[in-house]
Amino acid sequence: MTTERRLPETDADERTMLEGWLEFHRKTLAVKCEGLTDAQLRTASVEPSPLSLMGLVRHMADVERSWYRRVLAGAEAAPLYWSDEDPDGEFHLTEGDTWQEAYAAWQAEIEAARAVAADFGLDDLSKGRHRRTGKYISLRWIHTHMIEEYARHNGHADLIRERIDGATGD
Repeated sequence: MTTERRLPETDADERTMLEGWLEFHRKTLAVKCEGLTDAQLRTASVEPSPLSLMGLVRHMADVERSWYRRVLAGAEAAPLYWSDEDPDGEFHLTEGDTWQEAYAAWQAEIEAARAVAADFGLDDLSKGRHRRTGKYISLRWIHTHMIEEYARHNGHADLIRERIDGATGD
């Protein structure tokens, strides 16, 4: 599998630009994971951190789920990997966890996010509230936050990938 990434057009309207950058960063994380085995995808960045590429993908599945399903749509959607007892559960991999499952869950949450976002304008406020602040959030804010979230974690992914096999790039 080879993931193709495209930069957004430089003269696009705001929504197209935001969604273009979000897609670019989603695909960047996929690129960082391509061609690796389950064992490599489980490789932690550096002790004592459990941060791994598979953990990052699981984290982003839950982040997509939280912002688009729970906050934007106001839907009941339990976390996939974390819990109150294990708030970093997405990074605590077990022998039964597989790349195939993590990737499928992430892609399903991306598809759900796209579907939910399609029903909102950039200035529309969410139906649900932010779990910490209790505020309603605009789609523009959520898209911008997601771009930031992916960009930050793609930096982590780049370093982890370089540690695994020396591959670097943007």
